[in-house]
Amino acid sequence: MPGSWTFPEKISKKKSAKNMGLVAAIGILLPFPFYYWLWTQPQTWVNLCGKGKDPSKIMANVSHFLKLLQFISLYSVSSLSWPPPFYFYPLFAFGQFLNIRVYQLLGESGTYYGVRFGTSIPWVTEFPFGYIKDPQYVGSILSLLACLSWVPFRYILLWILGYLFMICLESKEDPATRAKPLS
Repeated sequence: MPGSWTFPEKISKKKSAKNMGLVAAIGILLPFPFYYWLWTQPQTWVNLCGKGKDPSKIMANVSHFLKLLQFISLYSVSSLSWPPPFYFYPLFAFGQFLNIRVYQLLGESGTYYGVRFGTSIPWVTEFPFGYIKDPQYVGSILSLLACLSWVPFRYILLWILGYLFMICLESKEDPATRAKPLS
């Protein structure tokens, strides 16, 4: 019969979908070991980048590539439909507003661990700082939650857990472990 499957085909399709889900999960988690390493071993990164190179700029470039892989992974398990649900617009818009605002206030070095790499970053108190704890992570989490109608919950949760892990890690910063710029 057209459209019917035999038992081995069903098993094969289930294994294929399970493998795709595992690949997507790995892709979603991919940046977090990199961020962990940079946060805990900033001097190693500064040394690896070399004299005269901006470690924050290089981190930003690597992070953008890893973010692309995350989005591809998320897309691979998504089922897009239009129009999005009502909650998409406010969650996504406010989430992206927070991300853009943090980047405007901190710049690339402030956003990409400049303080850990030995760059002096001025303390910022303008909104959203002082009003929202970890505003960039909050913005990213809101943007992910906006996509719940398209992406299975387990993948959104996995990504959010990665952010929560980084929030905990970054909240315990020891200034004595900051890198010394190469001279």
